[in-house]
Amino acid sequence: MLERHIITLRTDDAGHEDAAATRERLKAGFPPGAVRRMTQLGMLMSTILNDLAPAPDDAIVYASQYAEGRTLETYLESFPTASPTGFQTSIHPGAVQQGMIRRAQPAGDFFPMAGRDYLVGQSLLTALLAPAARVVLCGGEERGTWLATIDGASERAFAYGMILAQPAADGDARPLGRIALEPGDEAVSPLLSGAWFDLLHARKNFSGVLSPGWRATIEWQ
Repeated sequence: MLERHIITLRTDDAGHEDAAATRERLKAGFPPGAVRRMTQLGMLMSTILNDLAPAPDDAIVYASQYAEGRTLETYLESFPTASPTGFQTSIHPGAVQQGMIRRAQPAGDFFPMAGRDYLVGQSLLTALLAPAARVVLCGGEERGTWLATIDGASERAFAYGMILAQPAADGDARPLGRIALEPGDEAVSPLLSGAWFDLLHARKNFSGVLSPGWRATIEWQ
């Protein structure tokens, strides 16, 4: 069995908030002008990472089904007169990189992941197999508009991040809970990124097979 303790958890349920509203809500936590060209997901994830304050030797696992879907929409909507600012934002470093740039901090092991049905399960497996003593497991989505109608973007915005530590490496900290993976041969029950966020945000216990061959268990104290 693979297991890690949940030491810290941060979530931001931005829901149907658009990028401008997110920028207004979070801008006080950034240097003046810093959020002007950040993506919505970048602002959400940067705030989460700043709260978690990852150490230089922490591994980071980042999972997103659609990533900056709304940012891409904004650029495409500027055609046929393509927006230079929209282009720059659409090719901006990903959400985690935006957060680490803000912190002026390099990342040690960084595992960016994308997917759909098995994304949650595979990100958990990556986090629990990482050799680092502590792992930051994080993810999120931007709220899309017309891309969401064709399954090209998320219908809501959210972000989460947690610090996971090996049971023998969490010191005197009282863990919030635990995440474990053990072999399981039952049929996979996919948990998409939005449902995964809801589970974390509400701190609900969970047990199920999220990727082929692995049963995940989450228990909160």
